[in-house]
Amino acid sequence: MKSDADQIEEFATWIEEVMRERGYDIDSPRGGGKTKLAEDAGVHRAAITRLLQRQSMPDLETMRGLSRALGIPVRDVLIRSGKLTEEDLPHAPAPPIEAPGPGGPLSVEQAAAALGIPESLRAAFIQITEQLRLGAGGTTPEAETDGQASP
Repeated sequence: MKSDADQIEEFATWIEEVMRERGYDIDSPRGGGKTKLAEDAGVHRAAITRLLQRQSMPDLETMRGLSRALGIPVRDVLIRSGKLTEEDLPHAPAPPIEAPGPGGPLSVEQAAAALGIPESLRAAFIQITEQLRLGAGGTTPEAETDGQASP
């Protein structure tokens, strides 16, 4: 069994990788990544600092916030933290996303909300989804209105 210090080190290393992948600047002193993540996660900046300095494992509410902000299932966060095991949390398939009306398709905004895309990433999600929906050579509705094609 791993010591508490080893578990914190392993978890913090993993979370740091995910933070960087998601664009949080946690390496430069004035990058603002820790503060931004704390805001996005709805937790105190001190909780993020304590984790990144390997001082303590986050509590459940902080883990939930990290899960939301980083777009990671809370199940994965709990398992990686060592709080629970795969056996404690068997992987269940995600429930299907249902259309809002009788047979009507989801809007991109509704899909973002249903998928749990953090508010800070929704504009990018919507833009990328619209580009994919229209095809690589298509234009976005915004570009159509100002007469320019999207890149």
